[in-house]
Amino acid sequence: MNVSKKDLDAVVDLLPALKKPTVSNLYNEESVAVETILDEKIVRDIIPKLKKAGAEGIVEYPLNKIVH
Repeated sequence: MNVSKKDLDAVVDLLPALKKPTVSNLYNEESVAVETILDEKIVRDIIPKLKKAGAEGIVEYPLNKIVH
């Protein structure tokens, strides 16, 4: 998902991540890309909250496995 830097803390606070989400700067320097792994059981509930907190361009795709 893409998030304005001003909204980043609010979005990250909503994310139940394995550790912490990956945050990468975008070209325009005013926004970042945020990547995280979520249990699919909570996706329907969390997407509206993320959008309300300022996230946009949310992409969801399946994950085969996580190796610790």
